[in-house]
Amino acid sequence: MLNPKLYEINTRVWIKQFGEKVKLNSIPLSVFQSLADKGINIIWLMGIWNTCPSTIEKYCYEVGLISAYNNSLKDWHKNDLIGSPFAIDMYEVNPNLSTYQDLLELKNKLNKIGLKLFLDFIPNHFSADSNLIKTNPGIFLEADEELMSKDPFTFYKPDSHCTNTENCNKIFAHGRDPLFPAWRDTIQINFFKEEARNFLIEQLIKLSGICNGVRCDMAMLPLNNIFHNTWSGVLNKFGYKKPEEEFWKTAIEKVRAESREFIFMAECYWDLEWDLQQLGFDFTYDKRLTDRLAANDIRGVNAHLRADRDFQLKSVRFLENHDEKRAVTKFGKQRSVAAATIISTIQGMKLYYDGQFEGKKIKLPLQLGREPFEKISETKKTFYNKLLDITKDEIFIKGEWSQLEILPVNVKNDTYNNIFAWQWKFENNLRIVVINYSDSTSQCRLKFHINSSFETIILFDLLNDQKYIRRTDEILNSGLFIELKSYKNHIFSIEG
Repeated sequence: MLNPKLYEINTRVWIKQFGEKVKLNSIPLSVFQSLADKGINIIWLMGIWNTCPSTIEKYCYEVGLISAYNNSLKDWHKNDLIGSPFAIDMYEVNPNLSTYQDLLELKNKLNKIGLKLFLDFIPNHFSADSNLIKTNPGIFLEADEELMSKDPFTFYKPDSHCTNTENCNKIFAHGRDPLFPAWRDTIQINFFKEEARNFLIEQLIKLSGICNGVRCDMAMLPLNNIFHNTWSGVLNKFGYKKPEEEFWKTAIEKVRAESREFIFMAECYWDLEWDLQQLGFDFTYDKRLTDRLAANDIRGVNAHLRADRDFQLKSVRFLENHDEKRAVTKFGKQRSVAAATIISTIQGMKLYYDGQFEGKKIKLPLQLGREPFEKISETKKTFYNKLLDITKDEIFIKGEWSQLEILPVNVKNDTYNNIFAWQWKFENNLRIVVINYSDSTSQCRLKFHINSSFETIILFDLLNDQKYIRRTDEILNSGLFIELKSYKNHIFSIEG
């Protein structure tokens, strides 16, 4: 897929707008058709898998979580807590949402209107109370009393799953990211065991039958070096050795043997995006770009966008998702518009989060099953409708993208450093995108090639419904003069 657009939905919360007991097969197809009409190509139904309610009382009342609940939903109560969608029991559809058969039917309906369906794949862990502890205990990272006595936060006994004396004595690790404390509502997979790898691959093959692709949670954690460094104390103590091949290389090859067009998207950090792309991932998160935009690092963004085309095309651009603050909150009203124009007009996948188009401001903790009322921003809605309408043109999908040289108006004016500019070319069509990414009015000149024998050209600003007539020789010689107010943008269509 070239330059696709993905729409993420927090399914367990989103579905309630259609009624308390509504299931996915009852959602009108027109809801998804409206997204397809905006140029969306992929629907990611986040949080579709069944979880373990038993973990809520044990793990969902930590101080940090309660603070997050209070900040986002002032009147929350116990009944609002539904647990993390990334601490799943097993890959069974949440019965409150759908069934496997209904999900397959939904996938087929979406495919017919040009939409692909993505679901979650969570490779690093399952719920701390997963039923797999009974049926498949060998896939998890086992520890011992000594380790647990030294670190009872990371290691635990899943007593509720005892079926015999031997199982009652088993100690396992909670899942974790090495930079943070363990996620106590989860149990860690042991990637240095063939049994665990084979089990996860079986799950992926199963998923390839009901969706078009998966978003792989924290996809860098199973990498051999990362896993070894995270759990070296346990692995060394029990004599586990690094496998010869990376899990993802094996897994992706085996799934592709069954389903050639299945798509893998990685949540990834720590500058490991390229590594995962080389192992077969079609798309990887581009958190680095998000952070540079948030930091107003214009030079860093320009350098970032000069990476190889293959890397750019496999990068997932976003301002917000379920882990990030809302764009309006993080960037501010005006800057979020400029940032949205940037991520929507560069190469790669564009990820939008449900509520982003309406200007929602509140980041909802994933453990909550109810969101607060927020008034829709008609200004944001109008802006996104126009931006999506412009960028669904095939020039932004099949075209050739390149950055433009930005020149100063004069030697005393350095505001040209505040401006981004690039072009898209496809067949005989040209689009010029110009963005002032600063809080002050800025000017520059832009040179770009025009196939025109006319003395003047017409520039249609598609974003602002304006028309400009300029001399062709001015553009070719001194460059097109641009002046933009704070965080304002042009998307020009050019005619000779």
